[in-house]
Amino acid sequence: MMQPASHHRVQVIAEAGVNHNGERDLAFALVEAAAAAGADSVKFQTFDAGKLAAKSAPKAAYQKHTTAADESQLAMLRKLELPREWHADLQEHARACGIQFLSTAFDFDSLAFLDGLGMPVFKIPSGEVTNGPLVWRFAATRKPLILSTGMATLAEVEQALAVITHALACDREPTQIDDVWRAWSRPENRARLQAHVTLLHCTSQYPTPFAEVNLKAMDTLANAFGLQVGYSDHTEGTVIPVAAVARGATVIEKHFTLDRSLPGPDHKASLEPPELERMVRDIRALEVAFGDGVKAPQPSEWDTRKAARQQVVAARPIAQGATLSRADLSTARCGGGLPPCDLWALVGTHAARNYEAGEAIGP
Repeated sequence: MMQPASHHRVQVIAEAGVNHNGERDLAFALVEAAAAAGADSVKFQTFDAGKLAAKSAPKAAYQKHTTAADESQLAMLRKLELPREWHADLQEHARACGIQFLSTAFDFDSLAFLDGLGMPVFKIPSGEVTNGPLVWRFAATRKPLILSTGMATLAEVEQALAVITHALACDREPTQIDDVWRAWSRPENRARLQAHVTLLHCTSQYPTPFAEVNLKAMDTLANAFGLQVGYSDHTEGTVIPVAAVARGATVIEKHFTLDRSLPGPDHKASLEPPELERMVRDIRALEVAFGDGVKAPQPSEWDTRKAARQQVVAARPIAQGATLSRADLSTARCGGGLPPCDLWALVGTHAARNYEAGEAIGP
């Protein structure tokens, strides 16, 4: 099992995604709600629908269930674009609210646009893990990366990391996949990932059934690549992201909305603001609860320890000078005296004074 990141604050990303529904006021309200809940970042999605999906692109089953089934994926995405002209204002609004603004790019032009806005970190979405050219461009920004791994095999994650190592080591895109693997084969290139990439375990289903969460895959990712691992959650409620922190997640990403009844593909699998606030509060409480790992009495336990621990006492009246037998001795809570394990060594010794039944035997 991964070790909890007790010395690092877990980064909580409140994923607004496309839950703004193309409405400017709603987008700004989502920023305010994420900040009020105590999240570290609020993240949107930036894409040009025409470059992201072809007319023939199918919808996922959950999208058919939450939006018009006869509507194409392209038509759905066009209504969910975050207009370029909103970004700088949202970024400034987030800054004023005391929260970091992030957005995920899904195409090359959107990535260049976001890089121009000075995004401090980029998340590579799960759907693009196998999109080597786009992954390379993400890495070429030299910004810290969060690589989401929903729907991916371990081999696909490794290939994406190999592409990232190539981009960090080379100024030009590879001409063939062998160039990527040659870069990956060099230990010094792989070592660059340590301070640069966080992996997110994820199940890309909205909502995710508990039986398909597979939190143990976080351990698999950590053991395979030696990188920090977080969790992108699509389950209902807040139990699973908090459990992921207990297992060692360093980043938690969670969709949220102002109202789950709103139309759109992701609202029904999102937290509402009070739930988001509770999740953040529980994560912060858990961070405190990790402690330092030293097994020792806590400051508040010393008084309880004095009241709860037993000491050696006389089991019956004992006369001064009497040879103590095992039947003469017992234990009880006295608030002070000889610890119980000293009882055995007293057998065969002589009583230093008279003792009443139940009286502590002193040294």
